[in-house]
Amino acid sequence: MSAGAQDWRPGASLERLRQRAQMLAGIRAFFAEHGLLEVDTPQLVNYAVTDVNIHSAEVRWRGAGERPGYLHTSPEYAMKRLLAAGSGDIYQLCHVFRGEEQGALHNSEFMIVEWYRLGWKFEALMDEVDQLLRRQLGTAAGGPARYLSYEQAFLEALGLSPLTATDSALAECARACGFEADLIRRCERDEILDLLMASRIGPQLGRDAPVFVHRYPASQAALARLDPDDARVGLRFELYLRGVELANGFEELADPQEQRRRFAEDQRVRTARNLPVPAMDEYLLAALAAGLPPCAGVALGFDRLLMIASAAEDIAEVQAFSSARA
Repeated sequence: MSAGAQDWRPGASLERLRQRAQMLAGIRAFFAEHGLLEVDTPQLVNYAVTDVNIHSAEVRWRGAGERPGYLHTSPEYAMKRLLAAGSGDIYQLCHVFRGEEQGALHNSEFMIVEWYRLGWKFEALMDEVDQLLRRQLGTAAGGPARYLSYEQAFLEALGLSPLTATDSALAECARACGFEADLIRRCERDEILDLLMASRIGPQLGRDAPVFVHRYPASQAALARLDPDDARVGLRFELYLRGVELANGFEELADPQEQRRRFAEDQRVRTARNLPVPAMDEYLLAALAAGLPPCAGVALGFDRLLMIASAAEDIAEVQAFSSARA
């Protein structure tokens, strides 16, 4: 028997596996009470994501002919196709896959809960996320949620605005925070903002209560609409609790031309960074062209939520088998 095969036991205790099952049942009960339809979309898909910060795992399969397939990084595109086809409010609990992710908060395979609300603004969706959080965590959720803009988060933590600061001011801030000069020189503006958020701001958020950070820079809007009152920002939010990013939500972009432009920009950045450049997901673009109803959607990390509920320090403690043991 190999040394690795000796480590056959699950990483999660039986108590945590039971807690995991109870939380899954609780989430399904929450959405049943709120009138959402549970859906199930494919995990093996034809298109990788173009997002420059996410790496799709490639799979060789017969269904794609000579082309590779990919394990989905999110059910978002497929769920939006269902919305465009008239599904109404929907949710999904599923495993997703990310290449090159490992650590105490990261596993290559993990579970998310993703849902969409027709006709909702992202402010209403933030409130519903808070409701779900409190239903599952009870007093562990802490005090009343705080809502602050991405700009406010930077001003409070670092004393500069991510919307108006010059590139040189951002670079100087990164140097003051201990990042190496060579790294800063290689980074574009959004990469520096991501470094500062991930290392200096995010870990300090939500120590005693949930914090919703909203209105990210337009360059980080991803699949969110831009704010009609301030085109510098997108209608996107993230949820932090105990310094952990738990959820990422959007007031969804429905314009197929704008979505195609953003995909093309992702491809440009990927080319500049010598990353793989996947094709645009034409199924999603066709669904947007057919008509995505106004909606807001969010993805919440189930394993991270369970980590907080069970006081686990590593994601492997709440999964039956992490990728290392799979």
